[in-house]
Amino acid sequence: MRVLITGGRGQLARWVQRTAPAAADIAALSRQELDITDAAAVERAIQEMRPQLVVNCAAYTQVDRAEAEKEQAFAVNAEGAGNLAKSAERAGAKFIHVSTDFVFDGHSSRPYATDALTGPINVYGQSKLAGERAVFLAAPDALIVRTAWLYDNGGRNFVTTMLRLMAERDELRIVEDQVGTPTNCRTLASAIWNLVDRRAAGLYNATDAGVASWYDFAVAIRDEAMACSLLDRAPRILPIRTEDFPTAAKRPSYSVLDKSKTWMELGASARHWRTELADSLREGSR
Repeated sequence: MRVLITGGRGQLARWVQRTAPAAADIAALSRQELDITDAAAVERAIQEMRPQLVVNCAAYTQVDRAEAEKEQAFAVNAEGAGNLAKSAERAGAKFIHVSTDFVFDGHSSRPYATDALTGPINVYGQSKLAGERAVFLAAPDALIVRTAWLYDNGGRNFVTTMLRLMAERDELRIVEDQVGTPTNCRTLASAIWNLVDRRAAGLYNATDAGVASWYDFAVAIRDEAMACSLLDRAPRILPIRTEDFPTAAKRPSYSVLDKSKTWMELGASARHWRTELADSLREGSR
């Protein structure tokens, strides 16, 4: 199976490659190698490569910067996703697109199912929702997987940022009133391949199991990092409210995704986020 992965240098793309079936013939293209906002370049690349599967891991993910760079965010997350979906559909390739929990407003108190009413409250979420719509308009049989709070032990993400700050500071203040689910990139990548294997189409949610605030996540990072000797000392972590840490973009206060549809399709649930975090940090300490 010939597979094209966009955003090839990103943390998720790396895990999609690592978890791929042995028979997959993968070309992972970086932004420099394939600019998905260039429709002609996308069409040319797909026509030349003739992939059977296209996995879009390319995204504009700078949530706060997106408030001032709306055009760029929409160019990548909406128009770029649409370009890929159109060209994949013309080539007869299955198209996989990754979306986000930020398509919701955060006003719920129960996990968001795939058919829950959307209502993004920042430009990033709006651009990702526009991308979902562009994908399904161009490729009705596409697979879109929504996820949340992605990290691994080598990319630029909350975990690696916390480890750096914890090594530098005696005290950190972390928001406690935004709740979601930390998700190891390995979990999402594996779910994508398993859904592909089952010929799934439509919307699915995929994160690790469990719920956490950013404060909970930070405390767990500190404790697990201490357990595997990634930190020499344990900094104090203080909980703060969102209003105490103003940002350019609003964040949903609750963005837990309902994975029951996905877990039923795959015949198994994901592991708890704390277990995945511990394993990821142990792997990073080797």
